[in-house]
Amino acid sequence: MPDRPYTIVSCAVSVDGCLDDGSPERLILSGPEDLDEVDELRARADAILIGAGTIRADNPRLLVRDPARVAARERAGRPPHPLRVTLTTTGDIDPAARFFAGPGTPLVYAASAAVPAAKRNLGGAAVVIDAGAEPSVAAVLADLHSERLVATLLAEPGAIMARDLLAGNLADELRLAIAPFLVGDKTAPRFAMPAHYPQNPDAPMTLEDVRRLGDLVIIRYRIMRA
Repeated sequence: MPDRPYTIVSCAVSVDGCLDDGSPERLILSGPEDLDEVDELRARADAILIGAGTIRADNPRLLVRDPARVAARERAGRPPHPLRVTLTTTGDIDPAARFFAGPGTPLVYAASAAVPAAKRNLGGAAVVIDAGAEPSVAAVLADLHSERLVATLLAEPGAIMARDLLAGNLADELRLAIAPFLVGDKTAPRFAMPAHYPQNPDAPMTLEDVRRLGDLVIIRYRIMRA
């Protein structure tokens, strides 16, 4: 039996591998066709995982947008939207963020020292879970699988969480949407931060698909579990 959910990592990057630029405004890397495909991935998932930094930077809702997909989930006896999940080491999350707006109550995994602050900040806007003194993405995935019965997880990570998922061999698929421009900003967050990755020249990922989608290139890799 697996010890974690089947996990899909989905990121949009520039040609030079940036997830954003260094400005306060969010850099738009995706397009309408890509957003629709990501919506389909969300509709298939039991839960969506992002980091607390992504909540602060992008303020996403993480809901399924297409009413037909919402209806299909409900007909199948599933909640209308996937469970929303984040991980914080400080508990410093704005309860007014769209992540908490619902429908549904999200999960916030917090470092033990940050649990009191997270509960004070969020009140009843989320279920706060003590993730241990040094919380890890691996522990979050294990808890989601064993305690929340999450079978399929979609991760829409920032730079740190993407590194932790891939370097920790915690992903089964990687979907990259590549925008047709370069950012060239040394302060920009980048995909695949330095780490020891098991997906190396001796154990490469398997290319499943390459497609043009609007002005973007979509690349999908399958990753074998170690």
